[in-house]
Amino acid sequence: MNPELINPFLQATYDVCKQMFNIEIESREIKKTEELYVGKELNVLISIIGDVLGSVTYSFPKETALELVNLLSGMNMQEIDIFVTSALGEVGNIISGNAVSYLAKMNQKCDIAPPQVILGENRSISLANKESIVITLQTKIGEFTINLALKG
Repeated sequence: MNPELINPFLQATYDVCKQMFNIEIESREIKKTEELYVGKELNVLISIIGDVLGSVTYSFPKETALELVNLLSGMNMQEIDIFVTSALGEVGNIISGNAVSYLAKMNQKCDIAPPQVILGENRSISLANKESIVITLQTKIGEFTINLALKG
C-alpha cells in the first residue's frame, strides 16, 4: 500500500474527532499486515472507489463506541443499538468523505460507498486487498483502530 494514502485518513480522523467530539487523538501504533482483519464490537466498513481502490474499517470497542455517541448526542447510551450503529456509521462516513477530499488535493479522484456496520467482537473481516495498514489511535475515552486496505 502506498504510504501517502495514510495521512489523508489520519488527518480526517483528527479533524472530525476535534470538531464533533472535542477530543484529541494520538497514534499509538501503525503496522502493516497481510492477515485477516479482526474487528472490535462495532466496525464501520467503507469502500473507496476511483483512483484509490479498497476499503477503510473503523473499529471500536463497545465502551469507546458508546462514549462517542454519548458525546455526539448528549444521551447516555448503555448498549449498542440501531441509534449507536447509525451514528457511528455516519461518523465513519464523514471521516471517509473528508479523507477523499484530502486525496482530491493530491490529484486522486475517489468516492465512497455508504457505510456498512458489522457488529460482534473478534469478527474476521476479509478485505479485497492482500495488504493493509492497521492504525491504533488513543483518546481520553478509549482507543479505536483504522484498517486501510487501499491500492492507488
